[in-house]
Amino acid sequence: MNNILSVKNLKVSFDEHDVISDLSFDVERDTTVAIVGPNGSGKTVFFKCLLDLIKYQGEIKWSENVRIGYVPQKLAVIKDLPLTVLEFLKLKENNNTKIMSSISAVGFKDPSADEAGRHIHSDTRVLRAKLASLSGGELQRILMANALLGDPNVLLLDEPTAGVDIQGEKTFYSLFRELKKDKDLTIIFISHDSEVVKIYADKIVELKHDH
Repeated sequence: MNNILSVKNLKVSFDEHDVISDLSFDVERDTTVAIVGPNGSGKTVFFKCLLDLIKYQGEIKWSENVRIGYVPQKLAVIKDLPLTVLEFLKLKENNNTKIMSSISAVGFKDPSADEAGRHIHSDTRVLRAKLASLSGGELQRILMANALLGDPNVLLLDEPTAGVDIQGEKTFYSLFRELKKDKDLTIIFISHDSEVVKIYADKIVELKHDH
């Protein structure tokens, strides 16, 4: 079995209260895994463990040469923040060619491209825009583009369509599916939407409140 991630007996406690206890599962390479559960069941806490941001007990073992891209649930941007999209992306990867490729991959296309998609150039207008001026859907795409920089082979998506309308949600998950196919990605995502989980997940891991 070609596992990219193995979680064994994971336990996370805050103030002597177990948020996650005795969680064990494996993730096979190039699969899509959904993390589900009610509010407070530890889904985002689990992602913080995967990113090694908080202390935990048990074992989280990634395969060698794993490269993780992370898309947070949302990013609070101060309205008067003078940072452009290009400047934001350059904080992750100071390479214009890779940046252009990443925003193209998440759907920022030149509308003049032909129907077959030949000679498509990324729409540079979004790069000049202030980060704070983007719509919710646009900002989520930029966060996705940011996650793709660094050529990840794993994407962690923490409810990436939170606050996006239903049509936008369908567009995002279709995009994730295409990216997975094109880039051989392993995707682990958090969702409250049972229909999305049924359509896109190869495996479902359910977290529950600890009583």
